[in-house]
Amino acid sequence: MVTTSRAETLDAKKALKEFFGFDGFKGNQEAVINSILRGEDCFVIMPTGAGKSLCYQLPAVMLPGTAIVISPLIALMKNQVDNIRGFANSSSLAHFLNSTLSKSEMNTVVEDLLSGNTKLLYVAPETLKKDETIELLKQANISFVAVDEAHCISEWGHDFRPEYRRIKQMVKAIDDVPVMALTATATPKVQLDIQKNLGMMDAALFKSSFNRSNLYYEVRPKGRKDVVHKEIISYIKSRPRRSGIIYCLSRKKVEEIAEMLQVNDIRALPYHAGLDAKTRAAHQDKFLMEEADVIVATIAFGMGIDKPDVRFVIHYDVPKSLEGYYQETGRGGRDGMEGDCILFYNPNDIEKLEKFMKDKPVAEQEIGGLLIAETAAFAESAQCRRKLLLHYFGESFKEEDCMSMCDNCRHPKPKHDVSEEMRMALKAIQQLNGEFHMNHIVNFLCGKKIDSIKDYGHDQMKEFGIGRDKDKMFWKSIVRLALVNRFLNKNIEKYGLMSLAPEGEAYIKKPSPLEMAVDTEFESVSEEDYENFKLESICDEVLFTHLKDIRRTVAKEKGQPPYVVFQDPSLEDMATKYPITLEELCNINGVSRNKAQKFGEPFVEYISNYVKENGIERPQDIVLKTTGEKSGKKVAIIQNIDKKNDLLDISNSLGMEFHELVSELELIVSSGTRLDIRYFINQFLDEELQEEIFNFLRSTEEDNLELALKHFDGEYTLEELQLMRIQFLSDAN
Repeated sequence: MVTTSRAETLDAKKALKEFFGFDGFKGNQEAVINSILRGEDCFVIMPTGAGKSLCYQLPAVMLPGTAIVISPLIALMKNQVDNIRGFANSSSLAHFLNSTLSKSEMNTVVEDLLSGNTKLLYVAPETLKKDETIELLKQANISFVAVDEAHCISEWGHDFRPEYRRIKQMVKAIDDVPVMALTATATPKVQLDIQKNLGMMDAALFKSSFNRSNLYYEVRPKGRKDVVHKEIISYIKSRPRRSGIIYCLSRKKVEEIAEMLQVNDIRALPYHAGLDAKTRAAHQDKFLMEEADVIVATIAFGMGIDKPDVRFVIHYDVPKSLEGYYQETGRGGRDGMEGDCILFYNPNDIEKLEKFMKDKPVAEQEIGGLLIAETAAFAESAQCRRKLLLHYFGESFKEEDCMSMCDNCRHPKPKHDVSEEMRMALKAIQQLNGEFHMNHIVNFLCGKKIDSIKDYGHDQMKEFGIGRDKDKMFWKSIVRLALVNRFLNKNIEKYGLMSLAPEGEAYIKKPSPLEMAVDTEFESVSEEDYENFKLESICDEVLFTHLKDIRRTVAKEKGQPPYVVFQDPSLEDMATKYPITLEELCNINGVSRNKAQKFGEPFVEYISNYVKENGIERPQDIVLKTTGEKSGKKVAIIQNIDKKNDLLDISNSLGMEFHELVSELELIVSSGTRLDIRYFINQFLDEELQEEIFNFLRSTEEDNLELALKHFDGEYTLEELQLMRIQFLSDAN
């Protein structure tokens, strides 16, 4: 191991080969390392996969004393400590200090630190701020401090952590040592914020290109939930044993997607803050050790996780900022091999993110709103996605250099010359003579007399409505194109207000040909649309009619009403998915294994022949097996009924309205599960009355409680008839 004082000449290349076994540095690594070896503060902006960690690991090994690495996640610490220990002769070379350590483990860390054996000590800011931590580190010989994931300092960053704002004071309390700040994502605004907060305005700046040429960027519409789930399963199954990450915004969604993948035979595991530390660590290790192929996670997963062969990163939910999106996609293809980055986009998700900020302070709402708007613009844009991303980070990029590594370049929309419209828009913005949000500019061009336009008196200007022959999406596309071409300035300090730039003034005087494809307007799909969607629109109506005839025949043979065999939603699902085996029939909505065995044979036989005769290509490459989102509640209901608990007590204990419980019971028995609720029915209907209702249910072919209400002419309530129907269906299962 190489250890020496700063005053001596240090050979970083020699140390790199001796300790890590590498022959050379990548990008700015050597310059950064030499800077910290000279005792300088330095600010490192380097994309994920470019080797940021080496920038502090190597000088830590080379210099006398211990380097403190301030890191935001326990998972990140563990991963990096394990990694660095793999190169060392002793585990004492690197440690982490956090709340997960036992007393004996803590004693080992302290002993190794104070004896000078530890070269790297990873600490979370929450641990660092404790008085006992500060006192401990004062006793050690500290070589320098590295602030990893430094974007957490900035309120304009995507992972803002209030504790990070106090790092400067904490470091000063320990020792006056050089500081290195590192991040993979920093817009010019975030960069300035970090430097100000850490007192590093004079620090050496090392900024690498943000371009990850091996990553393919694609945005897909996020429509109905079942369709998106099938898309994801199909994508993953076409890449067997490839590692991937799926990001979701909520813990609930993480669990749902992970479980959905598992039941579809994909080795997937969830990862979120709601899991205990032991489970999170186990899931992370299984992913790193290739015992799991896919991690479904909230944004907490992956910061600093060094898994080089992640072949795809899927965003199931739209990220809160482009910095977040860039960093999360940056976890793909860190080995330089190709990686796919797929974002499912639904404007309704943007609306939900905005609603979540309603209760936050006004300034935070403004910042968050601007970051979300940038993400929406990226998703909707018809321009080169790589060019847009790099522009966001203050970097120029030529579209032709994308090499078709984004969907807009690989499958370009038709482009048209918009030089006249661009000039028109820029002249209108020039006349506004101020700084305004995009929506204000677009509404001005379209001639929309909204309050903000009238407040400024802009509706009285001759340019008002000059572009009303085009829609809002067209003018949004023009404004976004103007930004990328630097015709407009965006004032980040004022939450994204725009004004004409000198380049824009020059374009007005001397326009040149400029081609543009109009951005994509995505359909907004709400949760209600997911839940209320019915399959009539896509089911095979001819087959559906034939299946109803088969149901009638089977019902007659079994001596049951047709709806007891299979209900209409089940037949509609069959007429959509064309199941041709009993195994496939079990994946149909409302068909249990028991029902499939009992009634299914004639249905799958007929469908099989129908498919062959009509040359139908079945959507069976991917059969979406569902877990049932309410499976936990369903189990609780069944267990309570087995114990003969009062239904009213069950609904109260599960936080449900009684009518919601009755609906759940209907779903449970419709899918083929037997329930005995006679103990409850017996409280208000004697056996004779029950038999009277059963006789009516046996005699009618239609599954319609309105008919029963009419038949009994108010003698029984709708609720009583519902419960009797549930028991009737259960007896038939």
